[in-house]
Amino acid sequence: MAVNLPPPDPKSLHPVPGVELGIAMAGVKKPNRKDLLVVRLAPGAEVAGVFTRNRFCAAPVTLAKEHLKGSVRALVVNTGNANAGTGKDGIVRALAVCASLAKSLDCKTQQVLPFSTGVIMEPLPATRVSAGLPAAVADLREDNWSSAAEAIMTTDTVPKACSMQVELSCGTATVTGIAKGAGMIRPDMATMLGFIATDAKIPRKSLQSIVKKVADRSFNCVTVDGDTSTNDSFILISTGAGVAPKKEKDLKLLNNAILDVAIRLAQAIIRDGEGATKFVTVAVERGRSESECRRIAYAIAHSPLVKTAFFASDPNLGRILAAIGYAGIKDLDTSKVDLYIDAVRVARAGGRDPGYKDEQGAQAMKNPEFTVRAVLNRGKAAAALWTCDLSFDYVKINAEYRT
Repeated sequence: MAVNLPPPDPKSLHPVPGVELGIAMAGVKKPNRKDLLVVRLAPGAEVAGVFTRNRFCAAPVTLAKEHLKGSVRALVVNTGNANAGTGKDGIVRALAVCASLAKSLDCKTQQVLPFSTGVIMEPLPATRVSAGLPAAVADLREDNWSSAAEAIMTTDTVPKACSMQVELSCGTATVTGIAKGAGMIRPDMATMLGFIATDAKIPRKSLQSIVKKVADRSFNCVTVDGDTSTNDSFILISTGAGVAPKKEKDLKLLNNAILDVAIRLAQAIIRDGEGATKFVTVAVERGRSESECRRIAYAIAHSPLVKTAFFASDPNLGRILAAIGYAGIKDLDTSKVDLYIDAVRVARAGGRDPGYKDEQGAQAMKNPEFTVRAVLNRGKAAAALWTCDLSFDYVKINAEYRT
């Protein structure tokens, strides 16, 4: 069960003028399951994206990056099959799906961005996907965000969607997004599939800058298991059907709204991490640079020993000190490091705090949400990320993933 993550209320998801979404059951992997999403964009919409840096990136990632160089009229997303590790045949199959949708929507094949998620190294059933497209196209409507969030799920237990409206001096701007992800989550770019749209008019050059900055502050601050997927994609859409902010204050408010939606989606992925029972914030403070703080935070969050201790609420917290020590900060003075679990100081000046008792640590770790805070006392920089525990169910889910 996801950690403090209820399903989104469909009524809370504001339609974005210029974006229509349609879903279908194409039977990609299993019958009678929503597994196909089509997104149609109004002419003139601008699209930007960031993608996985995994060298075995999936065929749809390769095509999406290429198609982003021109104008974009549609997105197509299938679950149940990643179309990764499929070589040239994967490109051919992904292109076939793009061509089928382009024909239905009367646009060019190169104006369609493909996305896939699911099992790696299995051929994409392109014929099956294409056969499901007419139903998805027939279902296109602006208020379909909730069903769209369901259609892109794989091992997710809860659909992930978020929406907000922000008042600017030139009018109201809407920002709505969906994401999927529960396992194979480690940022190096976005660690999942995420799609955020706004009706505010944003030039393409600015949009690309925004999507990179937003990714770094949201989806690149999460990790479930340290594995970077082959299919990670984060797409930001500006339809231009609404307001056109020009004032610096308006642009800042809009950027903050997009970031807020992205952070909520990113945190939802961690709350729904495969087998997760704890949502953990890892904060590293008073470092010399943000990069070293992030490096130490990831060392803590990626450690199976630390994550299993989280699951058991076992205050075997020397494991955290060990992770800090092997993070690769060569000149780290461990005699200055303090460590906290929420408000409980566990370690002081590099060793066990004289006043600390294991019962305090265990009690703090029993909470479904808590913060691990490492204070390096060597500078003014800080960084934080979000992770989860490692439970029996994580092993079970991934051991049975293909069955």
